Amino acid sequence: METTVYVARRIRTLDAGRPEAEALAVRQGRVLTVGTKAEVLAAAGAGARVVDFGDAVVVPGLVDAHAHLAGLGRSLTVARLEGAGSVDEVVRRLVEAPSTSFQGDWLIGKGWDQNGWPGKSFPGRAELDARFPRTPVYLTRVDHHAAWVNGEALRRAGITRETPDPAGGRILKDAKGEPTGVLVDNAMDLVTRGVSPPTDEQLAARLSAALERCAREGLTGVHDAGMDLRTFRLLQAWDMAGRLPVRVYAMADGQGEERRTYLELGTYGGRMLEMKSVKFLLDGALGSRGAALHESYSDAPGETGLLLMEPEELEARALAFMQRGFQVCIHAIGDRANTLVVDTLIRASAATGTKALRHRVEHAQILRPEDIQKLGEAGLVASVQPTHATSDMGWAEARLGAERLKGAYAWRSLKEAGAVLALGSDFPIENPDALAGLYAARTRQDAAGKPEGGWLPRERLTGQEALEGFTVGPAWASFAEERRGRLAEGLDADFTVLSVDPVSDEAKALVDATVVATVVAGREVHRAP
Repeated sequence: METTVYVARRIRTLDAGRPEAEALAVRQGRVLTVGTKAEVLAAAGAGARVVDFGDAVVVPGLVDAHAHLAGLGRSLTVARLEGAGSVDEVVRRLVEAPSTSFQGDWLIGKGWDQNGWPGKSFPGRAELDARFPRTPVYLTRVDHHAAWVNGEALRRAGITRETPDPAGGRILKDAKGEPTGVLVDNAMDLVTRGVSPPTDEQLAARLSAALERCAREGLTGVHDAGMDLRTFRLLQAWDMAGRLPVRVYAMADGQGEERRTYLELGTYGGRMLEMKSVKFLLDGALGSRGAALHESYSDAPGETGLLLMEPEELEARALAFMQRGFQVCIHAIGDRANTLVVDTLIRASAATGTKALRHRVEHAQILRPEDIQKLGEAGLVASVQPTHATSDMGWAEARLGAERLKGAYAWRSLKEAGAVLALGSDFPIENPDALAGLYAARTRQDAAGKPEGGWLPRERLTGQEALEGFTVGPAWASFAEERRGRLAEGLDADFTVLSVDPVSDEAKALVDATVVATVVAGREVHRAP
């Protein structure tokens, strides 16, 4: 039975008994011992293999606490629209899109953002129709809460000027009452139900690419926020065959009809795949004005966002899954949605006696001060994404006004109130880059160091707190704190090797830092060339 000794400039264990070390030994997928190089070599024995990472720093395995594997795989293969500066550039990218961008005869793309275009207005279908008159086109916005489609897609979906807005959705229409081609939140379903699904080969290739990308980014685990049954079945088969390179903590998709099957199946625990939680969405996103607010948007009087299901329905679903032993995780962006979610989780967990299931608020993005306190006092998990703040800071005040910003992206306030912070990226909405997340959490600045001093700097985290947010926090949020999140004797040998120290090196060093290696259960799943 081989023992491997890893040596580095510093090992940050996040274990109170020995927070720093020079070396660690791994045997049979677990940490044998941690300590000085001499201590560890002595404990490992004469035949141990030694891996010296030189000036690199070892930290407990980084975990993305809110992400979408199928979405990442899809984004790696369809037309990429991130950073396109205009409608014309989007059309150009679609014309040049690779063949993998098609599902059946549908052209699929993702990542457009009108906030980066001249005028910042939602697009229309005319430019798509001119270039793609008979090919149905479906393009998701960067936040995945709006879609831009062409006339052929509308025709196939049967959407006309007479089609009413569905509950929790909006069909944007022009001054003459004609659909513009932009669909928000639940209105997207009117089109997606007719889109050809990916083939089995496409799905497998996409998931494989997504998992490989995660390992390359230093992630030893991912909390998948709303997994469809088909993806779950495939990952389950891969887990049984020993084919999963990183750990997956899956939340069942509780939004659609598949939730009934998940309720019947109950929770699942495999070797590298677990499903002990369920994910619901209550509102949309801030960028598409779908986030549900108590008062009107500052830049759209009369608009208060969308609730994607009635509060009574949300509570009924939460109760049903809690009674079945599931941790309940609910997406809430706007302050009204967060009020409803916090109250629902407190009420339902009391009614079912399931506070120990560590229910979660996913995003916890904009909250009133009283709801921050309530969330923390209830011991709920605040599953937040640091890079959302740095992506949104250029326009968030226009949407919310200065007063509401006081409770926006409020990580320190949530932590001080008693919430457990579990940090993630929400990839593919953001990149699956934990280093960028660590940097954003510490600085609340873009890569160029703007704004000076950080945006709403009171809410910054320290380097130690940010690292805990990607390690200790996700471990707690997935009931794994006795096995992972730290590096100590007997724990799983999950760790990430970085070119910088994310705690003591200057924060700006994280911008150009690299992942040297990723080790999961003692197995190297990535090594930088």
